[in-house]
Amino acid sequence: MSDVPSHRPDHSIFPKWVRGPQDFVGGLALMAIAAFALWASSDLQGMHGFSFGAGTAPRIFAVLLLVLGAAITATGILTDGPAHATYAWRGPLFVSLAILAFAASIRPLGLVVAAFSSFMIAALGTPETRWKETIVVGICLTAGCSLLFPYALGLPLQLLPSFLTP
Repeated sequence: MSDVPSHRPDHSIFPKWVRGPQDFVGGLALMAIAAFALWASSDLQGMHGFSFGAGTAPRIFAVLLLVLGAAITATGILTDGPAHATYAWRGPLFVSLAILAFAASIRPLGLVVAAFSSFMIAALGTPETRWKETIVVGICLTAGCSLLFPYALGLPLQLLPSFLTP
């Protein structure tokens, strides 16, 4: 019996031959992304002999990502590694919702409402949010965006909701 504590859990959803579950799952995820990239670039020209086209770079990078994912998966099988870590879903969930809310509200509600509301939605991603400071920062960022995009950059964005403008 060893005096060194093991970092491996007593129960695992992975088979015994997976010695590094975190590397194994990460490698599988990279291979899935590479397979999607290969499928998505399958109808692009290029990679036929010496003929280079629009699909050459995506296919090369997808194959490299596939090889890298396979190597990481093999590392998870051949060497001991950390257990599969838990994932905090709150942050990515609310940031994704903020992006979707901005995309859905920018045209009907204007830049001011869309920017401020998406910033507030993103702030829900952590329990450490201090709301007074968050509102002040949101107002400052919204004011900055309202000056930067339509005036400094000349982008044709409406600032206020369409029902408030004549």
